[in-house]
Amino acid sequence: MVYVLLAQGFEEIEALTVVDVLRRAGIDVQIVGVDADMITGSHGITVKADCTIEQVNSEEVEMIVLPGGMPGTKNLENSDKVQELLKNAVVQKKWVAAICAAPMILGNKGYLKDVEAICYPGFEKYLAGAVIKDAPVNVSKRFITSKGPGTAMKFALKIVSVLKDDDTAHQLKVGMQVQ
Repeated sequence: MVYVLLAQGFEEIEALTVVDVLRRAGIDVQIVGVDADMITGSHGITVKADCTIEQVNSEEVEMIVLPGGMPGTKNLENSDKVQELLKNAVVQKKWVAAICAAPMILGNKGYLKDVEAICYPGFEKYLAGAVIKDAPVNVSKRFITSKGPGTAMKFALKIVSVLKDDDTAHQLKVGMQVQ
């Protein structure tokens, strides 16, 4: 199961693009509310979560996805339950994907040491130990990172490539008219 974690102030494009594309690919994905089951993004769009973080079974985690946005990223980072879920995912060598400001959560915990990573420009200082790259999306070890709202579709398609295959990602790209 892929869990997309949403906290108040999340970046809507980054979260919902991933959920939409993964569902089109037939990948099991759930929107997880960190503090509530109704979460409002940084641009005033309210989303009803499929479950709350208390309902997440860490044994079922295939991937954790962290959308960026402010103050969403800070709210994710300040959640003990998010930190516990991330630690379990990293220890169990599960996939972790983060976009925009959210890679800072991983960097601040030291998870990106010797991992190639990218983030929203200006947040590189928070990627402690990472090898900073310059690309829309990057895969390194068990981490997928991406730059921001404008790269959300490439981020989502890369997740499909990793969890399913390149052919499925390509078919979705063609079908959705992604340039």
